[in-house]
Amino acid sequence: MKKFNTILLIDDDDATNEYHEIIINLAKVANNVHAVTSGQDGLDYLTSKGFYNGKENSYPQPDLIFLDINMPAMNGFEFMEEYGKIDEDQKGRHIVVMLTSSLNPDDKDRAGQNNYIKDYMDKPLTKAMVIELREKYLP
Repeated sequence: MKKFNTILLIDDDDATNEYHEIIINLAKVANNVHAVTSGQDGLDYLTSKGFYNGKENSYPQPDLIFLDINMPAMNGFEFMEEYGKIDEDQKGRHIVVMLTSSLNPDDKDRAGQNNYIKDYMDKPLTKAMVIELREKYLP
């Protein structure tokens, strides 16, 4: 079975990131999983800035990004605005999946209007969800 080389988790909650990393590893859908706790850290990871400056070989570009909507300082939609401004080569082949616990239907509509967001899913991730994404994007 094919695997994503790297999955990037962007969620301000460490426990959620840890849980999702466990689920991804149990599903065996990725070679690497990296988690950050803010939208800015996610942008730094993608653009090799801040902590990641000069460490591109240690932190490979992700194939799949799981992005939380509700985060302090920079929420998921604000992240996507900034993501749209980064160089195309830094976007690579990213598949962005917005994750939420929000019950607001406007969030789903708004996510659907962004061409970079490929899927919108409810938290928490399950093994079946990540396997379904692998089958959908790595046929």
